[in-house]
Amino acid sequence: MRLWLDHIFKMELKKVVDWSAIDKNKYLRTMECSPIDDAEIKKILYGALTEKIFDREIFMKGLDASYFYENYFAYRSEDL
Repeated sequence: MRLWLDHIFKMELKKVVDWSAIDKNKYLRTMECSPIDDAEIKKILYGALTEKIFDREIFMKGLDASYFYENYFAYRSEDL
């Protein structure tokens, strides 16, 4: 979902989310509430947008963050 969202932001806004700038617990809490009130998740995502759409490090940090949010720790991009 996060990669898909980044793709949409990249195409529409010419920006992507720097997922490493978002606190895991805050993100997960706001995601739970977003079907009822999406203002907080929008605020968090907007605050982490960057214009570095072709930056490999930002992309790889996004993958790491996605795994981290799902409590999957077997691999980190910097180890590959």
